[in-house]
Amino acid sequence: MTNKDIAARFKLLAELMELHGESPFKIRSYQNAVRTIEKFALNFKDMTAEQIREIPGIGAAVSAKTLELLDTGHIKVLDQWMDKTPPGIIEMLSVKGLGPKKIIVIWRELGVENLGELLYACEENRLMLLKGFGEKTQNNIKEAILFFQDQAGQFLYAQVEALALELDLELQRTSKIGTPEAKLKMTGQLPRQLPVIEYLEWVTTLNQQQLRPLFESAAMANLYPAPDFEVIENESGPTLLLVKSGKLPALHFILLTQSESFDRAVFFQNCSPVFKEAFENNFPDQVTSDNWNEQDLFKTLGLSPIPVPQREFPDIIQKAKTISGDFPPVITPSDIKGIIHCHSRYSDGGQTLKEMAVAAKSKGFEYLVISDHSKSAGYAGGLQPARILEQHEEIDELNKTLAPFKIFKSIESDILRHGDLDYPPDILSSFDLVIASVHSVLKMDQSDATSRLIKAIENPFTHILGHMTGRLLLSRKGYPLDMEKVLDACRANNVVVELNANPRRLDIDWTYIQKALDKGIMLSIDPDAHSIRGMDDIRYGVLVAQKAGLTARQNLSSFDLDTMQQYIYNLKIK
Repeated sequence: MTNKDIAARFKLLAELMELHGESPFKIRSYQNAVRTIEKFALNFKDMTAEQIREIPGIGAAVSAKTLELLDTGHIKVLDQWMDKTPPGIIEMLSVKGLGPKKIIVIWRELGVENLGELLYACEENRLMLLKGFGEKTQNNIKEAILFFQDQAGQFLYAQVEALALELDLELQRTSKIGTPEAKLKMTGQLPRQLPVIEYLEWVTTLNQQQLRPLFESAAMANLYPAPDFEVIENESGPTLLLVKSGKLPALHFILLTQSESFDRAVFFQNCSPVFKEAFENNFPDQVTSDNWNEQDLFKTLGLSPIPVPQREFPDIIQKAKTISGDFPPVITPSDIKGIIHCHSRYSDGGQTLKEMAVAAKSKGFEYLVISDHSKSAGYAGGLQPARILEQHEEIDELNKTLAPFKIFKSIESDILRHGDLDYPPDILSSFDLVIASVHSVLKMDQSDATSRLIKAIENPFTHILGHMTGRLLLSRKGYPLDMEKVLDACRANNVVVELNANPRRLDIDWTYIQKALDKGIMLSIDPDAHSIRGMDDIRYGVLVAQKAGLTARQNLSSFDLDTMQQYIYNLKIK
């Protein structure tokens, strides 16, 4: 159980207590605990009970419930509040913009207890009649419900990866006990490293009668409890065994007969539908052949081997025909030499500047680019000019003691409503790097959003464009952009495009990375870390960058310290 899992339970507890009119003092104590747990550097599950009790900001009640959760998997009082609350009301809490205060009014005044009823109430304009709502709020709620329903049953890669690997390990172990000759291989969306996963998938020579008992082991019962099985026959292909368990991702098992090629099935299940169609059209004889070996396949066809994560679009096949030998090696986590874009307690980070720097150094990085929020981000403790001076003085002192490791002075400057940055030139010039990002007034049409970003890009102090579209995967759509114009502006102004590695962002979307590279734009895989643990998110950015074929030399955060210092020097003398 991760710290995020623990924090999510306390967040839900606070929300349910607010729904039922509990003491604001108790609610605030749990809300404060959520923030402390989310930003805490160590994993609670690895700590002793005494260590947990001594954490500042975690009182006796919270520490006791945390230990209860770690020991039993439950918090008794949370279960009690959930029993008192209609499931549909609890589900409303997952819809962006529907907090406890709004839900209380909807529940009490309209008697609405689930999302279906709420959507119908919006369509009948009943929310407009409620105090504090109005037409705009009603439309926003309706839009949020539709978006939530559209995303239902989908998961972030980071949310399911650990479960998928544990399931695969247990399935591989138990499948060999009674059927040592059985073949079972994970395929599909996870090996393709998609940012959002709809289901987990395996190709197997096991039949359903052999598969079902594998879910009866103690380990499987813990990982995937009380599964439901459904057999889906396919007249034109293999049978599918669909397995479901509560809110966990569905499992798909592609059941092959003895006459069907295992290697061929694995190959095609590891391709997107459009790639598969293009491959079949280009090589029809190979598709029907039963003599399959993926290692020999590309050599036989005269193609450079196409890595699984890149088997998405047809144009990669044409590229594989023209490249001599292998594709250029894609970026790996070990290629990241420095942490660009992270926050400290100067703004909304969970650790001090020194703690972040020491952690980055201990993880083997050569430098840290500290990029706290700018002054307009009052909600995040954005830095006023005096705080900037204070931070810069601390950076100078830390650089003396941590050398050769280096902290670079940076800021994540808000892009204001009309495209201006958040400080005058004399302050902006004091930073080594300026990351420009949109954090407010997110509802824009394409024209306004594009103009706003381009004006910021054209600012001579902008060095990196942060989380370009402002999206939050499965939670918030990005604002619409004319991507061609924005990328052209980045190229014309030598602005780096960030690949924000937070698994909820992964923004710029990987499908636009190749377009940026074709224009000669440098990317930067940055974790946007608000805690020491957040630095590890860099891996998720690397995974989606691999899908686009990004190499280390095309990525700013792969620059070693000397190269980065020269890069910043060149920016300053322009």
